[in-house]
Formats: sequence, C-alpha cells, structure tokens
Amino acid sequence: MSGNPRLGGVGLTLAYERRVVAEGLTVDVPDGSFTVVIGPNACGKSTLLRALARTLRPRAGTVLLDGRDIHSLPSRAVARTLGLLPQSSVAPDGITVADLVARGRYPHQGLLRQWSAEDERVVAESMADTGVADLADRPVDELSGGQRQRVWIAMALAQRTPLLLLDEPTTWLDIAHQVEVLDLCARLHEQGRTLVAVLHDLHQAARYATHLIAMRDGRVVAEGDPREVVTVELVREVFGLPCRIVPDPETGTPLVVPVARPSTARVPGPRP
Repeated sequence: MSGNPRLGGVGLTLAYERRVVAEGLTVDVPDGSFTVVIGPNACGKSTLLRALARTLRPRAGTVLLDGRDIHSLPSRAVARTLGLLPQSSVAPDGITVADLVARGRYPHQGLLRQWSAEDERVVAESMADTGVADLADRPVDELSGGQRQRVWIAMALAQRTPLLLLDEPTTWLDIAHQVEVLDLCARLHEQGRTLVAVLHDLHQAARYATHLIAMRDGRVVAEGDPREVVTVELVREVFGLPCRIVPDPETGTPLVVPVARPSTARVPGPRP
C-alpha cells in the first residue's frame, strides 16, 4: 500500500442487488503507477474498477479521491480528475472521430466557459497522441475495432485527467491491436498519468504493469511489483493453473508457461 494515494477504497462491500461480489475490500492505487487488476472471470475485477470510477456505489465502505468520499464530490470535479474507458462503449450513430473526442472537453465547459482555442488544441493533441488525427472526419462506426478503441482513449485523454481507468481495453481485439493499445497506455503512463486497467491476459499484465493486483472471489490475494507477484504458487491459487514462470525474452518480466497436458497419442514405431 502507498501512503495517502489519490485513489483507493476502504472496507468496500460491492454488490449488484442481492448478489454480493466483494466484502471488506481495501485497495490503494499507487500514484504514478500503471496498475493492472487480474483474476479469473467473475472475481470482482471490473466491479472494483466501476466502484473506483464512481459508476457503482458501494453498499458499504468508501472510495476516496484525493482524501474525500468520491460520492460527495461534484460530478464535474470528478470528471476533471478521473477519466474512464468502460468495457463497452457505444458511439452515437454517425458521429465523427473529432466530434466524439471533443466530448472529452465537456467537464471543462460551463456557463462562463464555452468552447475555446484551448479546447481545440487539446482535442487535436489527444487525436495526435493516439494516432487517430488522420481519421478526424471519419464516422466512428466505420472504423476497425483497434481504431475505435484508440478513439475512445483519445476522448478520455481530452479530459486531461491525471487518473485514467480502463476496463478490459483489449477485449475483442486481435493480438496486434491488443499490443497497439497497451503500448499506447504505456506511453501515457510514461508521460505522467496514473493508469488502472483490468486485463485478462496474465502475460500482458506482467509485461506492462508497474503494480499488479491479483483478485479471486472478491478479495485481493496479492499485490505489488509483477516480478514479485507472479509466481507459480500465485497462478495456481488464483487461476488454478499449473505452470512454469520464465523470463520474457523481450522484457525480462514474468512469462507464464502452462504445464503441457500429457499426450495420449501413440507414437508410431519404426516400420518392420
């Protein structure tokens, strides 16, 4: 745990109607980290992210943003501090890339502050940073999955928030687009943003995260540097998967190699 982080949760009970997902959950997001939450399906990863993003109100406990209950803060103030890329984002029919990215500036508008040259500059920079500037006039619904994901990240960037939360940003993308999106997230982190992402791929999580949170059954099993967290014992406990851990030949980060299933195929012998 880090001291006085900007974002965290204390004693959280998270539930959907009668189904309790987590109880007594306490978690901190280290400032300046690229934090990745991992765990098996239905363990509470996305539910935790929604609570941190203020899209799900805890049944008990408190989500703290800059030391204050996030639900006590004005929505516009939260939106100027924390950006969210939800798991399923649907753009209005026919909206262009530039118009969608411009919606990220809404938290900065008000009765005394309308659209400005500064807003125009931020939108242009956000599209350039995510590599979608040349798509500015294209309808979002005509883009590929990887392009659309980069557009949504550009919109979140246009909010100019120091905290960015991403719920499974690589879901439904092929491997090339997954790496493209995660490389973009790594660059944003290097530029000074604190990122929190939910990922399914343990190898990608270990490669990109600076801080890893492993969950199972609504509780935090382990957290810390991926090189210390990702062990044979943890993968077996969290995912029920026998494996070996070897260094990634590209980065030196932990690479999970599942133990091979014993083969029952008969090996043909030499011909007589």
